[in-house]
Formats: sequence, structure tokens, C-alpha cells
Amino acid sequence: MLAALLGVELFAFLLILTRMASMLSFMPAIGETAIPVRIRLAVAAALSFLILPLYASQAPAIPVDILAMVGMVLLEIAIGLFIALTARLMMTALNVAGTVIAFQSGLAAAQSFDPTQGSQGATLARFLTLFGLIVIFATDLHLLVIKAMVFSFETFPIGYLPAVEDMAAAIVDVAAAAFAMGIAISAPFLVYGLVFNIALGLLARLMPQLPVFFVAMPANIFLSFIILLVVMSAMLMAFANYFEAGLARFLG
Repeated sequence: MLAALLGVELFAFLLILTRMASMLSFMPAIGETAIPVRIRLAVAAALSFLILPLYASQAPAIPVDILAMVGMVLLEIAIGLFIALTARLMMTALNVAGTVIAFQSGLAAAQSFDPTQGSQGATLARFLTLFGLIVIFATDLHLLVIKAMVFSFETFPIGYLPAVEDMAAAIVDVAAAAFAMGIAISAPFLVYGLVFNIALGLLARLMPQLPVFFVAMPANIFLSFIILLVVMSAMLMAFANYFEAGLARFLG
């Protein structure tokens, strides 16, 4: 009897750990690639051990068929990846905003590797993304990330397949909202770019002999940095509110 009970508890711990580990592989802030894999696995194991008494009763009975057991493990991996990638998609709002700002300021050619996105991108986009991570830790939103991971077992019970069409619709909605937020964050630069280019066009018509390109480029970069200095705090706080509201969907 004791052996059977321990087997059930161990199986529940395995399923919880599987989901936690998959979430910590891609979750923003606490699941960044800069954090060593061993540390992320240790955090996943510690969290799984702590919440095991809360959700062990959710775990289904140990299947007799090994394929059914593997299917349950893969299901938990898929749910964990869905939650982590949904949160990761919200971080792309800063990447979109940084890319738009880079194009408007004439710094789009300055490219560097962005570890948060895993790809090459504008340096300004990487700059905003890293500052977004700093804001997440400074405002204790990383604790909300952990809370969302824990409460995911109430939104998606262990061993039960959620509606795939709802998950796909949620990913599409999050991606659209992230793009809209990125455009909203960079709105001051869109307005500035429109006004600046109209002014350059008028200047070129009024003074055809003036080398507008050589005059405009340094002025554009300088004014863009001034605007960024003024509006950056508001941009990051808007992102923090958006990120917090996005995580709230996993808190029930």
C-alpha cells in the first residue's frame, strides 16, 4: 500500500516537474538563456516539490501502458511550452517598438544579437528588451510570473488535454496584442518621424542647394535620443502594465 502511494506521489511529481521545467525553458525573466540550465532545473524541482501537496490529487492514476504515460508527459510539456511562449510573445512588444524606433531614428543598420529573442535585431530593440527585463525584476513582476506558473495547474489541470482551438486562438490574440502594444509604445516616434520628414521635404523645396541628407541624419539621431530620454520611462511603465495584465489570464 505504501509503495503504491509513493508511486502515485512520484508520478504526480514527475508530471508537475515536467510542466515546470518546460515553462522555465522559455519563460521571460526567470527563464532567460543567460541563466544556466542547472539553475533553472533546480528552481523547477524546488517549485514542483513545494506545490506537490496542492495539486497531487489532480494527477490521474498511473497508466499501465507505457505509451499512455509518455503521452501524459508530452501533454505537460506542451502545456508548459504554451504558457511560456505566450508570455514570451508579450516580450516581443518591446522588440517591435525598438525596431520601429530604430527605423525612425536612422539606426536600423546597427544590428546585434538579441539573446531574449534568439535572433539578430536592431540594437535599440535589444536595448529596450533588456530594460524591459530590468523593469520586470524592479517591479517584482517576476514573482507574478512564478505565480502564473503555479496557478497554471488550476487553469489547465494535470493530465487533461485543453481545447487546442482555444490555445491557438489565444496565441493569435497575444501576438496581435503584442504588435499593437509595440506600435503604441513607439507612437511618439511615429509622430516625430512624420513631422520631421515633412519638414525635410519643405526644406528641400525651399533650399534646393542644401545637402538635406547630410544635415538631416545627425539631427534625426540627436532628436530621436532626446525624445527617447523623455518618453522612455512612460514606455516601460506602459509595457509593465501590459505584461501584468497579460499574466493575469493565467491566475484565474
